[in-house]
Amino acid sequence: MGILYVIATPIGNLGDLSARARECLAGLDLLACEDTRHTGRLFALAEIPRKARLVASHEHNEREVAAGLLAKLDEGLQVGLCSDAGYPLLSDPGYPLVQAVLQAGHEVQVIPGASAIPLALISSGLPPSSYTFKGFAPRKTGARRQFLEMESESPHTLIFFESPYRIGKLLAECLQVFGARRAAVCLELTKQFERVRRGSLAELAAEFKEGKVKGEAVIVVEGKRQ
Repeated sequence: MGILYVIATPIGNLGDLSARARECLAGLDLLACEDTRHTGRLFALAEIPRKARLVASHEHNEREVAAGLLAKLDEGLQVGLCSDAGYPLLSDPGYPLVQAVLQAGHEVQVIPGASAIPLALISSGLPPSSYTFKGFAPRKTGARRQFLEMESESPHTLIFFESPYRIGKLLAECLQVFGARRAAVCLELTKQFERVRRGSLAELAAEFKEGKVKGEAVIVVEGKRQ
């Protein structure tokens, strides 16, 4: 039985790469990643000895790549999976591979590390006792509205990823659907210009109405008060 190592990588600050992750990356024979150039730079910047062959596995080819990776596990090779930042599978590729590995009788071992989800939740100042991670909202207006309305009665704190081009639009629609709730916009997490803007949905929608900001955002919205 082989082991697929699912490895969390830094979301910005290289210092968040754990000693365990370094050791695991250095010992792999094969590493599936979103962008081989990006992951190659990680090895170089973190000064990790590399024997692993990097294989691109992204949303457009991951199901096809999975078969080849399973064959390598069958051969007894050390195989890993990472994304460009944070954990694979969480709004990133990886689920079809993990599913195939488990169905084939192999083991999956997660090497923990940085994630924007708990970091944004704790930084937001909103209730952390229960939350729902929603990932990226659909781009089309109708689908996005339906996506938000599914959670309109939920008491759980809501966490969204969003492109810098659509932060204002998502906040405005959250205001329409959820009403007067508290929220936070977390930008450039763990990076030099990290900032967290907290306030009501109305205040934040107005602040981010115009233009784009630098970097992807994590938006946290208060659940419905019971």
